[in-house]
Amino acid sequence: MTTDSPTTDGSRPAPRRRFSFALGSRELKGLFWQVLVVGIAVAIIAFLWSNTVTNLSARRITTGFAFLGREAGMPIADSLLSYSPQNTYLWAFVVGVTNTLRVAVIGIVLATILGTIVGISRLSANWLLSRIAAVYVEVLRDIPLLLQLLFWYVLMQALPAARAAWRPIEGVFLSNRGLILPSIPVGEGQLWVLGTAAVGCVAFYLVRRYLIAQQMRDGRPRPAWPYGVGFIVLLPGLVSWALGVSWSVAWPELRGFNFVGGMTLAPEYFALLIALVTYTSAFIAEIVRSGIQAVPRGQWDAANALGLKRSFMLRQIILPQALRVIVPPMTSQYLNLTKNSSLAVAIGYQDVVSIANTTLNQTGQAIEAIALIMAVFLTISLGISFFMNWYNARIALVER
Repeated sequence: MTTDSPTTDGSRPAPRRRFSFALGSRELKGLFWQVLVVGIAVAIIAFLWSNTVTNLSARRITTGFAFLGREAGMPIADSLLSYSPQNTYLWAFVVGVTNTLRVAVIGIVLATILGTIVGISRLSANWLLSRIAAVYVEVLRDIPLLLQLLFWYVLMQALPAARAAWRPIEGVFLSNRGLILPSIPVGEGQLWVLGTAAVGCVAFYLVRRYLIAQQMRDGRPRPAWPYGVGFIVLLPGLVSWALGVSWSVAWPELRGFNFVGGMTLAPEYFALLIALVTYTSAFIAEIVRSGIQAVPRGQWDAANALGLKRSFMLRQIILPQALRVIVPPMTSQYLNLTKNSSLAVAIGYQDVVSIANTTLNQTGQAIEAIALIMAVFLTISLGISFFMNWYNARIALVER
């Protein structure tokens, strides 16, 4: 017979709970109800699926994803990937997903930067700056996103033609053809250099963490910038020299009725990006403001007593603590921006929703097209949630 050994303070630990599967036990009843609920859910799904397949067969509507291998025949005007109407529906969906990610990723970055600036400005001691930021927030978050999207799209269409395009700075043109910017042609050699720079950033991050850990042990500071210069600047430069990569800038110029060279942001894409960024940044600004105000006032007073500059104080002391309050609601705004990108169909930007709608009209595969849209947005949203939850856990306050 075994007995529980006493703990260090002399008390005996609580006895371990053993699961009992005897007839009428609580565990057996709980297991029964769980199996029953799951069985009912599976039965309902199976009934709905069987009923749907039967009705589609009665109407001679084919099911399945075999249509993805057929020729699409649809044009896609704005795409980062090479595409022609002779490509398959599957490749058209890939192009649509790329266009959606192109909006979501860039929109999240720009909305975060703009929202953070506006949120900090609302707390500024400058009365005019804080009032402008408050008006920005109240106006943009109270107007429906679809109206803002249509406003920016109509405004883009009202811009002058290419021959009379606005030129705010040298090499940048703004017309009803969109925003035209200079670009750097990227080939295989350039990709190798950029990949080396990315690896160098990771290496510098790991080395910097190691140096900080060493400083925490012995109190002796170790500069990290020489490693940054070596990994991020010198190493890619060496690879570029070894491969003989030439870097040049392609400047846009007007030829005939359109521009050649450079990078063009189509009016539909540019209007969608502006609407999503400005609308979402208004909500992010309030999240940042409330997160900063959640930091105890004593932190500000202690930093002021040390004579620290306000910018250093905000960057190194206040914002790191405010992130624990900011990150969870910020995740919701990132998800909202990604899902709101589906409004692109209202102005003709061909994202995954627009391409799925065209596919549905051409093939009649309604269930499959809608399922693909749901799968794409679910995958993107789960990816964003996973990353933000990981980051939130990383910056969470650990009690000792």
